[in-house]
Amino acid sequence: MPIVEPNANTRVLVTGANGYIAMWVVDNLLEQGYTVRGVVRSLEKGKRLQELFSSYGDRLELFVVEDMTKESAFDEAVTDVDAIEHMASPVTLSAVDPDEYIKPALQGTLGILESALKFGNKLKRIVITSSAAAIYSTVTVPTRTFDETEWADEAIKVVRDIGKDAPPLVKYRASKTLAEKAAWEFYNKHKTIIQWDLVVLNPPLVIGPTLQKVRSPKDINVSLGYFYGMMTQDKSDEELKATYNFVDVRDVAAAHVAVLKDGKAAGERIILSNGASTWQDTRNFIYSLRPDLYTSGILPRGNLELDNTVSYKYNPEKGKKILGLKYISEEKMIIDLLEDFQARGWLAKSPDI
Repeated sequence: MPIVEPNANTRVLVTGANGYIAMWVVDNLLEQGYTVRGVVRSLEKGKRLQELFSSYGDRLELFVVEDMTKESAFDEAVTDVDAIEHMASPVTLSAVDPDEYIKPALQGTLGILESALKFGNKLKRIVITSSAAAIYSTVTVPTRTFDETEWADEAIKVVRDIGKDAPPLVKYRASKTLAEKAAWEFYNKHKTIIQWDLVVLNPPLVIGPTLQKVRSPKDINVSLGYFYGMMTQDKSDEELKATYNFVDVRDVAAAHVAVLKDGKAAGERIILSNGASTWQDTRNFIYSLRPDLYTSGILPRGNLELDNTVSYKYNPEKGKKILGLKYISEEKMIIDLLEDFQARGWLAKSPDI
């Protein structure tokens, strides 16, 4: 399958370009020599991109799509681009109606594929950012390992059965699963008549330094905000012994660019994950790196007696084999993130949450 080599004449469309992960993707694309067409909902939302990447001049083009869920919203945006990084997807854990999760995810994904089918005259590859949430299901064994063959159909069933009463994370998992399944169905239906191929990347909780201009932890994206809250707030034993899987935002961005240049990635679903931990074990790890944050009373220590057995993890070997991914160490990820928080004044005795 065709690959998308970096040069100034190779234009990559990035939707939701001012997002947490997307800004790192834009950074990687520009650094490696691509031209970027960044889709934002308004020019105001694109200001940070212009400030941060001003040295690249006209190799960064902002393109306004006010409502990405509208029919034909991306028709003009996809014209004359060589690749698409579709990253715009609402992430919320506060909505009540499942449709507030599902409809935007579905409409945004299918909308850009419809536009690509009609107007993607130069397109070679579309990369969709899905989530490990589209893979996860209830863990019933001591330690479960998930791979790319699995789907979070369980979440869809729960939402269909109990609707608004489903837990927020289950609604989110259902939305990611339905959107990704719709993308593969669309691709398989049309792949005999299109010249581009599809790749889907599935990261778990994405953390690491942010390039966004945010004034307080209240303003950061959901995944980073969740991590910040779990480290800075008092939590119950049940919360602290829960398992989560993680990956550095810079690794996710690097993978989005690497996948453009690798023919073997065509038509693949790829997990991006660097490890698993419990929230208490992460506190213990941070204590080993920065004990001063605990001895000074800035961060709560939690419960040292908790069982830190990881209940599930995601298998990253496919991505390593296809893309040759080498992940940033957990130590560097945590240290860099703490330094970023500290530089913003977010690690104080009374952190602003």
